[in-house]
Amino acid sequence: MPLNPDGKPGLDAALAFNVAVSFVTNTNWQSYSGEARLSPFSQMLGLTVQNFLSAAMGMAVLMALVRGMTRRGDAQGIGNFWVDLTRGTLYILLPLSLVFAIALGSQGVVQTFQTSVTVELAQPVMGQEGQAVTQQKIALGPVASQIAIRQLGSNGGGYFNANAAHPFENPTPLSNFLLLLAILLIPAALCHSFGHIAGDARQGQLILAVMTVILIPLLILVLLQEQGGNPHFARLGVDQLASLAQSGGSMEGKEVRHGPSASALWATVTGATSNGSTNAMHDSLAPLAGMVPLLLMQMGEVIFGGVGSGLYGMLIFVLLTVFMAGLMVGRTPDYLGKKIQSFEIKMASIAIIIPPLMTLGGTALAVMCEAGRTGVLNPGAHGFSEVLYAFTSAAANNGSAFAGLSADTPFYNIVLGLVMLAGRFGVILPVLAIAGSLAAKPAVPPSPGSLPTHTPLFGALLVCVVVMVGLLTYVPSLALGPVAEHLSMIEQ
Repeated sequence: MPLNPDGKPGLDAALAFNVAVSFVTNTNWQSYSGEARLSPFSQMLGLTVQNFLSAAMGMAVLMALVRGMTRRGDAQGIGNFWVDLTRGTLYILLPLSLVFAIALGSQGVVQTFQTSVTVELAQPVMGQEGQAVTQQKIALGPVASQIAIRQLGSNGGGYFNANAAHPFENPTPLSNFLLLLAILLIPAALCHSFGHIAGDARQGQLILAVMTVILIPLLILVLLQEQGGNPHFARLGVDQLASLAQSGGSMEGKEVRHGPSASALWATVTGATSNGSTNAMHDSLAPLAGMVPLLLMQMGEVIFGGVGSGLYGMLIFVLLTVFMAGLMVGRTPDYLGKKIQSFEIKMASIAIIIPPLMTLGGTALAVMCEAGRTGVLNPGAHGFSEVLYAFTSAAANNGSAFAGLSADTPFYNIVLGLVMLAGRFGVILPVLAIAGSLAAKPAVPPSPGSLPTHTPLFGALLVCVVVMVGLLTYVPSLALGPVAEHLSMIEQ
């Protein structure tokens, strides 16, 4: 293929399947090292294009659901997919990506068709065979253009294996801020868009507030865990050294330019937003800190979530909350003037059940069969957490990983690919079914028994539903993984 000056060979069939599914589903799970395995041609045409299309698809599905909820009178249908795909790409993703790519380039993110450069080392080092090494080959490529849409489109795949910890992807504090801003920008803005389309800005503001209320305590937990350091230092009898080494928190797996705080913030935001990019090794996070991205994904990745997908996932929880409140007062529930009946609740239940079914079923399969266990490099609870994280990330279409798992095997490439497909399209289909059902229903005027869905009371009820569904589904698996590891770590 063209633009492959280093002559990189093609991927094997199982890995190629995994990569294709990963980027089509907006997951961007990577079982390979980008700079070592893919040419600039593959990175741009095979991956960057799908970064745009998969993100635009999420917004198109969201708009279909919102139209179904808000259409009145003689309006028919829920829109045209190709029109929405074009609008999202042409009017939102492309302009923003151009601005962010230029901004990132100004900070030193590379953008070139040159695939590598050889530089002289400041001081020779000894090679593996005892010979002095005086040169180093540094990978380059069209990075800024891919990283911009990676962040804006909630994609997450890195041009380099080190992802946003690599200085050519994230060189400065300003670039780190811009990349974090890009992750949250569109998911947060879509909440305001929803309120505008619904004709009641308070509806969108309440959803944005609920997302923030859930995110902040989890962020604080990660910060406390990472700033607290590792208690094993003190038990090794090196208290003074431990105090010096951990004065700024735990640095294992962290890029020194970012440190524990910026790494904790990124880990929390990327777990919440279906982005999957990383600026530190999640495998090195403290057990409870590593549990937070897991929890955010297991809640359905509706806390901001992916572009479009986070909000339509949250609206599914809104419908469930409205239905539960209606049962409490003995009235047929309605939302934005549309009756919520058995069909909508059945479809919402399917959309919520599929991700945990894929996550827990895939995890059970991996730990039961030899092909799955051979990829686990760490024993005990942490090894289980690595497997659980991989299938949670795939089912939630996130893409981040506990990198201690050797996932580039036929078993993981095929099974994770199937889980990614089910996690994306298995949720989209019932969401579109709900959209069509609501669009066909006549609007009903508010009555004294209608539940206000813009109040703090409804927001608190929505928080409880989102948290409880996630916790009750995954508590046993979390107890076997990060909770057990944490208890083992603090054991005296």
